[in-house]
Amino acid sequence: MLCRKPSGSMYEFSKRAFDIISSLLGLVLLSPIFAAIALIILITDGKPIIFKQIRVGKGGKPFTIYKFRTMRQGKGLSITQKGDPRITPIGRFLRKYKLDELPQLWNVLKGDMSVVGPRPEVPEYVKYFPKEMEGVLSVRPGLTDLASLVFINEEEVLARFPDPHEAYVSYVLPRKLKLNMIYIRNRNMCLDMWIIFKTLKRLLK
Repeated sequence: MLCRKPSGSMYEFSKRAFDIISSLLGLVLLSPIFAAIALIILITDGKPIIFKQIRVGKGGKPFTIYKFRTMRQGKGLSITQKGDPRITPIGRFLRKYKLDELPQLWNVLKGDMSVVGPRPEVPEYVKYFPKEMEGVLSVRPGLTDLASLVFINEEEVLARFPDPHEAYVSYVLPRKLKLNMIYIRNRNMCLDMWIIFKTLKRLLK
């Protein structure tokens, strides 16, 4: 049953139960890593340790996403490319292994996000969603998804273009949205487990 197409409330119940258990375990078991990263950021770059940003969640509802801060404070694009001078030395390491995303386990526990689901966008880029792709906002956003696997090196992709903003809007975002819609049409617990496994494998590799 878990590998069939979504069956309404049963799938949603199983998915939410998995989110709560996995995020709670993650927050507890990874607490020493949280403390170590926080201390390193504090020593090397000062406060704030946590970066907060408004993202768009299920139903178009805005929420605050949490990350370990990897960039120097100041204005700039909400997307980054490889070699971005705003990224701190420790930030480059955290981003490489996606460790800066760990505080989002709190977002998962709260119900803002799921472990697997379309990555949440900032309001600035949601306005570029084509109407046929607005279904992406019908589910909880996630820590990882099919698009995250394809664009795991997104910063390197954007670095190939002279204008990272235009590249994101015209090249990266449309491809992400198509992958998101494929996931939404076919999502089930087996697909979720496969995406988690592939994500961990890619990061460890």
